[in-house]
Amino acid sequence: MIQTADRLETVQEYYFSKKLREVRGLMAKGRPIINMGIGSPDLAPSENVIREIQNAVNDKGAHQYQSYQGLPELREAIAAFYDSKFDAQLNATNEILPLMGSKEGIMHISMAFLNEGDEVLIPNPGYPTYTSVSKLVGAVPRYYDLTEKKGWFPDLEYLEKEDLSKVKLMWLSYPHMPTGATASISQFEKLVAFAKRNDILLINDNPYSFVLNTNPKSILSIDGAKEIALELNSLSKTFNMAGWRVGMVLGSESHINSILKVKSNMDSGMFRPLQLAAVRALQLSPDWYQSQNKHYRERQEIVFRIMDSLNCTYQKDQVGMFVWAKIPNGYKDSYVLSDHLLDRTGVFVTPGGIFGEGGKNYIRISLCAKPEVLKAALGKFKQIKLNNKTV
Repeated sequence: MIQTADRLETVQEYYFSKKLREVRGLMAKGRPIINMGIGSPDLAPSENVIREIQNAVNDKGAHQYQSYQGLPELREAIAAFYDSKFDAQLNATNEILPLMGSKEGIMHISMAFLNEGDEVLIPNPGYPTYTSVSKLVGAVPRYYDLTEKKGWFPDLEYLEKEDLSKVKLMWLSYPHMPTGATASISQFEKLVAFAKRNDILLINDNPYSFVLNTNPKSILSIDGAKEIALELNSLSKTFNMAGWRVGMVLGSESHINSILKVKSNMDSGMFRPLQLAAVRALQLSPDWYQSQNKHYRERQEIVFRIMDSLNCTYQKDQVGMFVWAKIPNGYKDSYVLSDHLLDRTGVFVTPGGIFGEGGKNYIRISLCAKPEVLKAALGKFKQIKLNNKTV
């Protein structure tokens, strides 16, 4: 029997890959399941974007290999987008690298900058992929706690009292996933100053800036940030293009060139019609964002009612396409509550524990379900007893 690589011993199958297989198994047995776990947008991309990709399929050269750096038109559109939306100026020639989704960027960045034994600061709670990719490249995850009491922002003074000599990277995600917390400009300034003092590369993972958020920000708008910061972004959430796999990484020329060394050995460029459609998406008018957020506000209000019915507590100012809430007393952790709800009602919600120890007493519900589906889930929850109370 061929033995697998030792690195596979350091990671587990992604939670949603395994859990959704279980959910599909229940459905195959005839049980109706409402899935409110994953953040896969159910709304359609703009009609203009869809027409663009349809037309571009017939362009000359559409089906040939493309540049590893992406089309100049796409890089220029990203630069204009960042200038307009974030007041962050980037050189389209050498400070922007399109990606096949931002998730691959996590791997590319880690491979470009981490050696075996380097330490990586990872938010707890935070996106599980930061941990798994760090382990796959032989780096050492080192968690920093985020708490509701501190607004889900790291205690930089506490961190700086520790030995940071082996820390090479620090992962951020503001707006934060899974909590929906945002960071202010002054907080970004503190992060940049912290990174400079400690020679740490910051990476802000920023795909949720425009979902239920009226004040989008980028860490690259901070003076001097490009010296020690990168930003990942994606068209998946803002433009309902999750399956299209279009993302980007932005930063200084030297950092981008280092990532390109990895990326150019991993793929052969993005499908040209996808890039042209992405250009069109990035040029959409403010009406697009307003329309999307009208849908998400309606859904968020229903999910707030769901959380109320479950005796969960939450912050109403959270942004993004999820609602994050603290579970009631009486449950060991969020896994127990999630399994209880799936068993009793056929509704799947995400246990916050998958995002780290700091999320074990929280659950997350996605807004990527139509209002009638969310209302159906609300009705099911009202029929069960939770914590010995009829809800």
